[in-house]
Parts: sequence; structure tokens; C-alpha cells
Amino acid sequence: MRDNNSTNPTPRDTAAEKATDKGRRAEQAAAVFLARQGLRVIARNYHCRGGEIDLICRDGNTLVFVEVRQRQSRRFGGAAASITPAKQRRILLAARHYLASEKRPDAMCRIDCVLIDGENIDWVRNAFDAATD
Repeated sequence: MRDNNSTNPTPRDTAAEKATDKGRRAEQAAAVFLARQGLRVIARNYHCRGGEIDLICRDGNTLVFVEVRQRQSRRFGGAAASITPAKQRRILLAARHYLASEKRPDAMCRIDCVLIDGENIDWVRNAFDAATD
């Protein structure tokens, strides 16, 4: 007999947890990769209404907002194809919010992407800017 008050996860819960775990592992791999390139991670998963930034780093005097995208392969465009114009607007919104909340509206900054396709990691500096919105 099945207990209706069971705490066993449903297939949907399990899939969501697996996706979240994959995302965390991808962000950790990106943080390690960027640290090896000389960047210093200063914040993770910065949220504001309407947007989120996976990693915020320092590259010398420059603040770097990093979007991490992961796909199993490049078969359907890969990780890069998943950064839509709408996603770019949400990243820009979150970056502007961070700069305003830190009272650094004129800070030197850029937006990078770390793209993970299978085992390949690509780092795209200055992936897009405010001119895209």
C-alpha cells in the first residue's frame, strides 16, 4: 500500500534536483577554470528581481559578470545558443542592479560567458554589452 504522505520524490522533483546539481557543478567548474586564469570569484548566484548572475569576479580592477551555460554537446547549437537576447537582457539587468546596490555605477566591468559543451570549456570575454538591449 502506498503512503500518500510519503516524502519520496516524484520523477519531476528528481529531475529538477539533478538539473540543479548539474548547474552547481558547472558553476563550480567555471569558478575553478576562471581562478586558474587569474580571476577571483567575489560572489555567486547574485539574484535580483528579473535577473541573476552566476558568478561575479575580479580581473584586476575590472568587475566581471559571468554567465555559465552547460550543454551535453554542441548538437543543437550548444551552450552558446542558449544565451538568447531575453537572457542577455536579464543578465544586464542583474549586472546594473549589482553595480547600483554596491554604489559603483561607473566601475569598469564586462560580461563574460563560460560555455561548457560536454568536456569542452570555452571562455568568451566581452560576450555582449549594453548595446545589445
